[in-house]
Amino acid sequence: MESALSDPHNGSAGARSPPNGTTRPPSTPEGIALAYGSLLLMALLPIFFGALRSVRCARGKNASDMPETITSRDAARFPIIASCTLLGLYLFFKIFSQEYINLLLSMYFFVLGILALSHTISPFMSKFFPASFPNRQYQLLFTQGSGESKEEIINYEFDTKDLVCLGLSTIVGVWYLLRKHWIANNLFGLAFSLNGVELLHLNNVSTGCILLGGLFIYDVFWVFGTNVMVTVAKSFEAPIKLVFPQDLLEKGLEADNFAMLGLGDIVIPGIFIALLLRFDISLKKNTHTYFYTSFAAYIFGLGLTIFIMHIFKHAQPALLYLVPACVGFPVLVALAKGEVTEMFSYEDSNSKDPAAATDSGPEKKDK
Repeated sequence: MESALSDPHNGSAGARSPPNGTTRPPSTPEGIALAYGSLLLMALLPIFFGALRSVRCARGKNASDMPETITSRDAARFPIIASCTLLGLYLFFKIFSQEYINLLLSMYFFVLGILALSHTISPFMSKFFPASFPNRQYQLLFTQGSGESKEEIINYEFDTKDLVCLGLSTIVGVWYLLRKHWIANNLFGLAFSLNGVELLHLNNVSTGCILLGGLFIYDVFWVFGTNVMVTVAKSFEAPIKLVFPQDLLEKGLEADNFAMLGLGDIVIPGIFIALLLRFDISLKKNTHTYFYTSFAAYIFGLGLTIFIMHIFKHAQPALLYLVPACVGFPVLVALAKGEVTEMFSYEDSNSKDPAAATDSGPEKKDK
């Protein structure tokens, strides 16, 4: 997953080059502030709401909404797998035609984006349907074998409202496929991020530290040590990043001078922040200290990334600043409260017990 915050002024963003070899006019301070502020806000939304939804996801009984648990072994291997994937994409773009590769990737992310966006908006859209709406239940069941050896491969339950959401998401998908517009890109990017935070669960804090530590090294190496990540980010036409134009005030919705934030900089810290929310709930103290602390730490870390990038005019590995902040601040709070042992002994499987959760705190905001 691409993970870097980039400034288009030195070719780090996925913006198109101006025609006839002309030079882009410099962005105004207002445009820069609007772009970076918008990226920060867009990063916070999927983390906050994804964390809230991860609590109910952990308690859920629907097989289609069960989270994917990341173990310490998975966390240790993830940076290696991510590095191989990133290098493979880099070589593909160097060897094969960029146009055909992006066409295949566009079709792939077209399907994934529709499903992710539909899953994201479904809880919100349900509130807008009238009580008289004819809502029928459906189940997509695919099994293997027979009798006692029968095994479920797919067991997905949905209703008519979900089909309406799927139709709306398909409209966005067609818009993205035909125009590659930055708003459609961001809708898919936000959906991917929220689904990632909601459905990817770390099993404990130690696993989170292993994952964030490994990706800290991964991010720094591929951004500062090589041009691989920046090259892939520029070549990869898929909603794996959030973008916002710095020339929006001058060109409106047709603006094309983008600042960029990789989804990895949202999902990776986000799943750790979501874990801390579930840890807060397991303490049964009706407080969410660690969640709010890590959320504030994320704001600080991403703000620092933007500041450093703006000063040095170079793409920054955002995890270089986000990982120490999101891990360090909660650990310091745990040290101050004498709860370090409880934090590192917490297992996420406890959150699947409904009795271990309360209806207080930030969870109420998403009901």
